[in-house]
Amino acid sequence: MYKYTIRRILASFPVLFGVLIVAFVLGRIIPGDPCKAILGEKATVEVCEKFNRDKGLDKPIPIQLAVYITELSQGDFGESLRFHRSVIEILIERLPTTLELGLAGLFIASAIGIPLGIISAIRHNSVIDLATMVGANIGVSMPVFWLGLMLAYVFALLLKDTPFWLPPSGRLSAGVIAIPFYEVYGLELVEGSFTYNFLEFIANMFIFNSLITLDWEVFKDAVTHLILPSVALSTIPMAIIARMTRSSMLQVFGLDYVRTARAKGLVEWRVVMAHAFRNALLPIVTIIGLQMGIVFSGAILTETIFSLAGVGRAMFEAITARDFPIIQGFTVVIASAYIVINLVVDISYGFLDPRIRYE
Repeated sequence: MYKYTIRRILASFPVLFGVLIVAFVLGRIIPGDPCKAILGEKATVEVCEKFNRDKGLDKPIPIQLAVYITELSQGDFGESLRFHRSVIEILIERLPTTLELGLAGLFIASAIGIPLGIISAIRHNSVIDLATMVGANIGVSMPVFWLGLMLAYVFALLLKDTPFWLPPSGRLSAGVIAIPFYEVYGLELVEGSFTYNFLEFIANMFIFNSLITLDWEVFKDAVTHLILPSVALSTIPMAIIARMTRSSMLQVFGLDYVRTARAKGLVEWRVVMAHAFRNALLPIVTIIGLQMGIVFSGAILTETIFSLAGVGRAMFEAITARDFPIIQGFTVVIASAYIVINLVVDISYGFLDPRIRYE
């Protein structure tokens, strides 16, 4: 297990390097001038030349790449061309929003999709099975941006005078302030240090921060704001997880040990959960891990629709403005997240199925 894990970690570095090169090169060869995108179309040639010289954009692409890799190896993600701020600072602000949204969406998708898949497999070819699969097909086919707009229209506009009203945008209501937990508990930190940046990152996850500080007003408000975007984001993964769970369970139901368990007189719920579901987990865990990709990609539209300042929206704005440091830095972080998720999924196989050996 340890050798396998180390090999996977070492193999991830070439992948990250390849992703970085592709993002770096594509960002510079696509049409558009960063100077014009940031300073406006009326920027003169002299102004743009000075802008490119100050930002190092006048150098050949290989030299720019070498400089960036050198800085990245030292933990420096660069400075935003648009905001004149460190990319790490922007990442600390934006990534917690996407993490909260993605984890909430994946939790909803798994919590609903897995039971629906199990029930559909148990009631195979019944009305329940048909309704579940029709709903799954609709969920897969439903665009996130359309569903997000419909949810906002229904729950924020049509139900605005009812107890079912939900906020259509933002992370917190006006006047609700999430005080960082390190301030609540009087921790003295040096601004800009690694400890400060790490704790600031944790504090920007408002739900987790409110649980640490026992601020139930902020907790309730943050959860309320997260319901609509997380539901919109969860529909496609939920449908895929439900279909995979159903397929995997049906395959396991036909195996000898399940028939033997039933022949021994075990109650049905024990046959389903202890014998069938446990052995059907491998493809389900795999598909849940893969859905993290859909969650991050869908977050771009979801964050834009619900006015959430997350990684997806920041990437969209950065691409529009040709803000190369943000595009590159966020790409490295997202690619790293994919690698870690895939590694965790692969390692979990050994715990779910003892027959699997990595060494």
